[in-house]
Amino acid sequence: MGAALAAAAVPAWAHHAAQMMFDVTRRVTVTGAVTRVESVNPHPYVDIDAKGANGSVQHWLIELAAPGVLRQAGLSLGALKVGDLITIEGSPAKDGSPVAFAYTIRAGGQLFDLSKTLTRTR
Repeated sequence: MGAALAAAAVPAWAHHAAQMMFDVTRRVTVTGAVTRVESVNPHPYVDIDAKGANGSVQHWLIELAAPGVLRQAGLSLGALKVGDLITIEGSPAKDGSPVAFAYTIRAGGQLFDLSKTLTRTR
């Protein structure tokens, strides 16, 4: 019984650990081409390749809000296609890796503001 309760608690902890992984006091803006869209629970991900100032390509993993939040913002994951150029603004990973949690996404000439339906702690 204890093992079952411990196993059930892991998804809840993982879902609410964003403030442990991301620096919510800072913002990063990344523009790049979509290389993958992954619809997983509880948060989908988008991978993008962004060109750095020196012309090198840096691969970013962008965590998105839950599917319900995306729908409320008017964004469906099907709208993001490999090769699309997108810009995200969000909180960077605390460890400095090229990972971020998106608060806004600009794609196809539209701005999707995910922050209106998210509660952020500053």
